[in-house]
Amino acid sequence: MRRVSVGGAWLALLVLSGCGNRKGTEGPQQGPQGASRALPVEVLALEPGQVQDTGEYLGQLISRRSVTLRPQVSGYVQAIHVRPGEQVKAGQVLLVVDPRRERAGLRAAEAQRASAVANREYARNTRQRAEQLLAEGLLSRQDYEQAVAQASSAEASARAAEAEIQSQQVQLGYHQVSAPFAGVVGDIPVKVGDSVTPETELTRVDQSQALELSVQVPVERAARIEPGHTPVEVLDGEDKLLVSAPVFFVAPTPVEATQLVEVKAAFENTMGLRAGQLVRARVVYATRQALLLPTYAVSRLGSQSFAFTVVPGDGGTVVQRQPVTLGQVQGNSFELLEGLEAGTQVAVSGVQLLQDGQAVVPKPAEPKGAQGTGVGGASDAGQ
Repeated sequence: MRRVSVGGAWLALLVLSGCGNRKGTEGPQQGPQGASRALPVEVLALEPGQVQDTGEYLGQLISRRSVTLRPQVSGYVQAIHVRPGEQVKAGQVLLVVDPRRERAGLRAAEAQRASAVANREYARNTRQRAEQLLAEGLLSRQDYEQAVAQASSAEASARAAEAEIQSQQVQLGYHQVSAPFAGVVGDIPVKVGDSVTPETELTRVDQSQALELSVQVPVERAARIEPGHTPVEVLDGEDKLLVSAPVFFVAPTPVEATQLVEVKAAFENTMGLRAGQLVRARVVYATRQALLLPTYAVSRLGSQSFAFTVVPGDGGTVVQRQPVTLGQVQGNSFELLEGLEAGTQVAVSGVQLLQDGQAVVPKPAEPKGAQGTGVGGASDAGQ
């Protein structure tokens, strides 16, 4: 009897424990766990915006006023007064070619001029005396004419000596290579002591006030460019627009090595750009109006894109997941091709937390910067 009582007590204890566990697990399920809870979301009405069909490329800036400097004489480089990249003024001496031979020639010419001037003065005095003697009948006509001829010859010799001096001075000036206009000095491939000839390239001077932008685009894209109308934009590393200028030149044939077509635009440089610089260039092939959908309003399921529209529901406002077809992206917006219409309210916050039919509390979206000035692709050079 004692053993049966102990066994019965253990059985009763187990039954009571099981009942307690069931009550503990069933309690939360009877609570309001399944009740939906409205989420606050920001909403935005879709509106048309400007969409640009663009292509981004690597462009090069070319000076519209640039010159390659070469010496006009042969000799050795005696001095270099500037460094590559230095800003110079018009007429500033950049390099000097050894002028010792020309200086010696100039001194010889000056000596010849002094002798010729002395002979001219003597011949002039002789002619004047001959005139007096001829007038007094003390000199024959033949001797007088001879004195006149000698004076004329001495005058010509003096003029020739003066011309030689000027020639030597000009020749001596060629030994100083000067900047023809204000600009920036390019690379200097020679050094002091190098022998140079009139075919030797000494350096370049580029003026960056007026620049050309050279861009190479695919052949099929070049056909859409209208000179005087199609703009080309220069961008910095943060997509900031630095300058925009219309295309003025489209090459009639592709570049043989790349099979791309060169296009050019010109502009006044007020942004501190430099000739020879490589820049990001964006060609705007077309501009149109289309609906823009913010990128942060898009969710994806597999390869399908969705947006959550805000609509009235039973007892409140809910969101509906709507499939959309998107175009290319630029900035913070997609081009919306299909799926929604203008004026549709879409959720633009908490998109990853929303479900189809979710109850929401809508409020107007706060501005988040420009939605993008257009839609365009990345660089399509060579495509």
